This record gives sequence, structure tokens and C-alpha cells, in this order.
Amino acid sequence: MSITGTLIIQVIVFLILVGFTMKFVWPPITAALDERARKIADGLAAADKAKAELAAADKRVEQELSQARNQTATLLADAERRAQAIVEEAKSRATEEGAKIVAAARVEAEQQSVKAREALREQVAALAVKGAEQILRKEVNPAVHAELLSRLATEL
Repeated sequence: MSITGTLIIQVIVFLILVGFTMKFVWPPITAALDERARKIADGLAAADKAKAELAAADKRVEQELSQARNQTATLLADAERRAQAIVEEAKSRATEEGAKIVAAARVEAEQQSVKAREALREQVAALAVKGAEQILRKEVNPAVHAELLSRLATEL
């Protein structure tokens, strides 16, 4: 055979090989490549979707944290107001109670003072009567009277 016959046979074999490859080998390869491209595209789409969901979740979390901070601040302010009101109420009650105690102590001190004055008057009157009795029992003598008056002064 000549070179032309071999070349023609090689071209025919090559065309049969290309036809066989195009019919039986190429479709599974292209299907596998298409499947891989689809999976990659799906993965990228899922990643984009997950990124968007993450951003939305972050935004919701930030909103909820902000709302929780506001509620906490409000609750703390209310608690501080209540505590201040309780302290003020306790102060006013303590002031009133202190005023009552002071007034009661003043009344009691005044009563004690009146009782002490009364007891002192009674003692002075008794001493005066006693001194007068002693003076009248004795004879009238200025020296004795001076002595009695000095003892009376020491007793007072």
C-alpha cells in the first residue's frame, strides 16, 4: 500500500474514533463537566444566600440587642426612681419619728423638771418649817440663831 492508502485508512480510522468518542465518550464527560459546573454554581448561590441570611441575622441580633439595652436602661431607671422614692420616704418617716421622739423627750424633760421643782419646794418648805421650829424652841439668842441659819444654809 502506498502512503495515500495508509493516509486514507488512518483518516477513516480517525473519523471512526472521533465519531465513537463523540457518541459514547464525549456525552458522559460533558455531562460530568456540566454537573460539576452546576454544583459549583449551586454552591456559590448557597454561599451568597448564606451570606445574605447571616447579614440579616446579624441585623436582627443587633436590633434585639439594642431593644434589650433600651429595656434594661428603662428598667434600671425605674428601679433607681423607686429606690430614690423609698429612700425619700424612709427619710421623711425617720424625720417624723425623730421629731416625735424629740417632742416626747422635751415633754418628759419638762415633766421631770416640774417634778424636781416640786420636790425641791417641798424640801425647802420642810426645811424652813424645821428651821422655824428649832428657832422657836430655843430661846431667842442671836448667836444660836446664826448657828441654826448656817446649818440650814448647808443643808440647802
